[in-house]
Amino acid sequence: MSSTTASITAPAAPTVGSLLLAGSAATVAAAVATAVVAAAGQAVGISTAVSGASIPPSGFAVLTVIFSVLGLGIATALRRFARSPRVAWIRIAVALTVLSFVPDVLVDATIATKVFLMLTHVVAAAIVIPAVARRLS
Repeated sequence: MSSTTASITAPAAPTVGSLLLAGSAATVAAAVATAVVAAAGQAVGISTAVSGASIPPSGFAVLTVIFSVLGLGIATALRRFARSPRVAWIRIAVALTVLSFVPDVLVDATIATKVFLMLTHVVAAAIVIPAVARRLS
């Protein structure tokens, strides 16, 4: 009789490449979503004017990409240096999302515009944070 032994191995940690791929896809999705939300808001009469200048939907997309890419940089560093990268990422990303409301509160705009700007931050965060978290061990 021969016996075989099955080796049980832990699943491999996601690679940096898979993190960046998932994060990039989430970044594009978030950029599109914030632009769509901005356009929809403008279509129903919500102003995106800050200090008298209206922010175009493409502006929402561009800023979403910039800050999501910075977030991916943070996630990549956490993957390497944090004891629990997923937990650290979620905590940091949520804290940064909340901090991103500060400029919205301080800008020269109507209350409705300020709330709407904060909503777009939440939309982007709701897409990017979980997508990146799933790729961190």
